[in-house]
Amino acid sequence: MSKQIVHTEEAPAAIGPYSQAVKAAGFLFVSGQIALDVAGSGDIKAETQKVMENIGAILKAAGLDYTNIVKSSIFVKDLNNFVAINEVYGSFFTSEPPARETVEVARLPKDVNVEISVIAVQ
Repeated sequence: MSKQIVHTEEAPAAIGPYSQAVKAAGFLFVSGQIALDVAGSGDIKAETQKVMENIGAILKAAGLDYTNIVKSSIFVKDLNNFVAINEVYGSFFTSEPPARETVEVARLPKDVNVEISVIAVQ
């Protein structure tokens, strides 16, 4: 199996030993994205918006877009933000949204409030 590392300057660089995304077997696996520049602002909608924009930049670098996403995972520090996150997240999918889970977690990297990873297909 061959794989290709996908990287763009339009999204935050990895903060550990991982790649922004990896293409393999017709799939693109996008690592969890966070919103470093708005983290700590307390604005969950702004944070979610930036996370989704980061994902979009990585998709674009791989020659894909949001319509190629088949699965997403949302990790949130406070599930009370579920409705606000959904509002922003949902605006990126005009039809046929991907499969998804949303999980409340105790803590996220850099103390952000939301992290989203996706799997896309070519």
